[in-house]
Amino acid sequence: MLKSKTRWIVRHSNESTAKKLANELNISEILASLLLNRGITDRDEARRFLFDEGESFHDPFLFPDMKKAVERIQQAIHLQEKILVYGDYDADGVSSTVIMMTVLQDLGANVEYYIPDRFSEGYGPNEQAFRLAAEQGVKLIITVDTGIAAVNEIRLANELGMDVILTDHHEPGPVLPDALAIIHPKIPNCPYPFSDLAGVGVAFKLAHALYGEVPTHLLDIAVIGTIADLVPLHGENRSIAKEGIKRLKLSTRPGIQALLKVAKVNQSSLDEETIGFVIGPRINAAGRLDHANIAVELLLCTDDNIAYEQAKVIDELNKERQGIVNEITKEAVQMVEEMFPPEENDVLVIGKENWNAGVIGIVASRLVEKFYRPVIVLSYDRETGLAKGSARSIIGFDLFQNLSACRDLLPHFGGHPMAAGMTLAIEDVDKLRMRLNELAKEQLTEKDFIPLTEVDAEIRLDSVSLQTIEELLLLAPFGIENPKPKVLIKDVSLDTIRKIGADQSHLKVVLSYNQHTLDGVGFGFGELADHISPLAKVSVIGELSINEWNQIRKPQMMLHDLCVNEWQLFDVRGINMDQWKPKIPADEHVVILFREESSTFTSKYSDLNIKVILTEEDAKRMNITGKAVVLFDLPTSPTVLEALLQGKSPHRIYAHFFQKDSQYFRTIPTREHFKWYYAFLAKKGGFDLKRYGDELAKYRGWSKETIDFMSQVFFELDFVTIKDGFISLNPIKVKRDLSESKTYQQLLTMFQLEQDLLYSSYRDLKRWFDKRIESSVKNEEEIEAWI
Repeated sequence: MLKSKTRWIVRHSNESTAKKLANELNISEILASLLLNRGITDRDEARRFLFDEGESFHDPFLFPDMKKAVERIQQAIHLQEKILVYGDYDADGVSSTVIMMTVLQDLGANVEYYIPDRFSEGYGPNEQAFRLAAEQGVKLIITVDTGIAAVNEIRLANELGMDVILTDHHEPGPVLPDALAIIHPKIPNCPYPFSDLAGVGVAFKLAHALYGEVPTHLLDIAVIGTIADLVPLHGENRSIAKEGIKRLKLSTRPGIQALLKVAKVNQSSLDEETIGFVIGPRINAAGRLDHANIAVELLLCTDDNIAYEQAKVIDELNKERQGIVNEITKEAVQMVEEMFPPEENDVLVIGKENWNAGVIGIVASRLVEKFYRPVIVLSYDRETGLAKGSARSIIGFDLFQNLSACRDLLPHFGGHPMAAGMTLAIEDVDKLRMRLNELAKEQLTEKDFIPLTEVDAEIRLDSVSLQTIEELLLLAPFGIENPKPKVLIKDVSLDTIRKIGADQSHLKVVLSYNQHTLDGVGFGFGELADHISPLAKVSVIGELSINEWNQIRKPQMMLHDLCVNEWQLFDVRGINMDQWKPKIPADEHVVILFREESSTFTSKYSDLNIKVILTEEDAKRMNITGKAVVLFDLPTSPTVLEALLQGKSPHRIYAHFFQKDSQYFRTIPTREHFKWYYAFLAKKGGFDLKRYGDELAKYRGWSKETIDFMSQVFFELDFVTIKDGFISLNPIKVKRDLSESKTYQQLLTMFQLEQDLLYSSYRDLKRWFDKRIESSVKNEEEIEAWI
């Protein structure tokens, strides 16, 4: 067996409904089932989702305060009042700021923007920034991607004579700020029909209302924040993403083109992954290490040369960010393992002075991947006594709700169920850790700490084709709540399996079923090649894609996980132990010795769990169910090995069957051998085995062991007497068969055992074990059924 790394939850749709939808839309049943799993059951809705240019954009005036907000902005533009766009320093906040600056500049506003410094000011509006704005004559503040938690700051703005229009999408708290207008799809009783907009989506709706039409020219910016902020890609977000990617491919903005150039990305082939893994991280890097203003200026820039220089700076910041993240992650992992071991902490809360506050969110994500626990990573500032942190969660633990239960310790926090940011006193960190762990114990079970992979559909390997994969791409763009489809292919053979890559850390396989094959690649899965036996049936989950090479297009699967659901045989006969020992699972293994003298060859391996089995009773008592069993040497009899297997279900067997010297004959002496030897003794009247045994063997071309063996058989059958090495025939002749000799019987048994275990092919050896293990399991199942 080989366990999967995660729990696989395979979603199943109603077959008849999928068939009906497939017929109505002329699509495959696989695609139809994927639509159903995404909650799309209506034919017209499915047609819009797959084939239209995107769903229609909703009327922005469905936001209750939109009319009030537009009128106040128009008034400010008419009077040339100073307007301040107050944004945030991540990709969502930056793109929100760019959209709001663009629309206001287009409409002739007197406008500037302000994004707080992550390190000196932290997230969200702050009193100092608002006081400064008032001193500079600002009359209207428009927040984008922030503000819903700024109750005190907006109260101050009102006192300072500034109006605030709040646009945000983060979870609202129990008390809403007293802003002139709040444009937020999640506030109580909001009738707007789509609640999952990103911050840039909300800003886009305000731009929609101000222009009086959908600002399609801003979709290349809106798509960046929408995808980078990991909001669900359905409804209006899908419209922004789908149309936005098309616009981004054709964008003439110098900033966009420069950013793609330094990242070495072909603009015409970009997709949602380009935004998520190339554009978004670089924009975020500005706010994480320096200041987000440079990212805003890049996207607003109209000069190609200036844009390229700005893009180079941002690209260097991103490279620096990657190095810092790796270093902090290394320190954080060590801290968890040494101070807050996961087996004792359901929620990991760690912090350190001088950790870069701009990257700790990425570090938190890395720790969730490694330990699969909710994680909060904090950066301590000893001068202020404050800890600034970022949190990431797992399914089943709502971060926002649980942090809300700790409000008394968190003067400033905000976020979503799966991610959050916060500020608290360093002295309260231990209290926060204790409280969150108590809450987790109430809400999470042991099963919740096993990573979960949702699989969209189980398919047959022979159903995979280029047409199928191209059809699945109709579901794009992919993202949260519309993930790239993961499929399960069960119990297929491996025609090829090998490690690839400079460090051999990746896996290349060829899956096969009924003469159909499919290439598979698993990044970071190289070590699994040592844990899959030649005839194993594997089940795999992954994403289907098209591999194009030298103008040849082939289906392939990017592996996400795999498992083997049957016991496995690893043939290590005749292979030096130092070569295969490192491949044995460190835990749940047992090395079986059937001969005490074999311990001299295993004594240097102190890390092995070695057990000596000499009798059938020893074998029966040994529990090997669920273990990786190493059969180090050849058993003394087949019954001992069969007793070891009886009624048990090992996950793996490593067959070594070590022998220092061959203890048994490769061939059994025939009756002609015995007949000649008997006649020889009769002719000689006796023979000195000690003195002349070697010469006789050499004369006949036999081994000395053959002579000794036949002599012992004759002795047991009372054909001869042996005294002091001298053998002679008994005067009284008896008629007995060779098989009546115990020594002869043992030889036959051991000869067969050697043939079965030591000299058989891999396939025959697997069959020998299968017969005994399956028989044991079958008997056990019959007993359980009977009980």
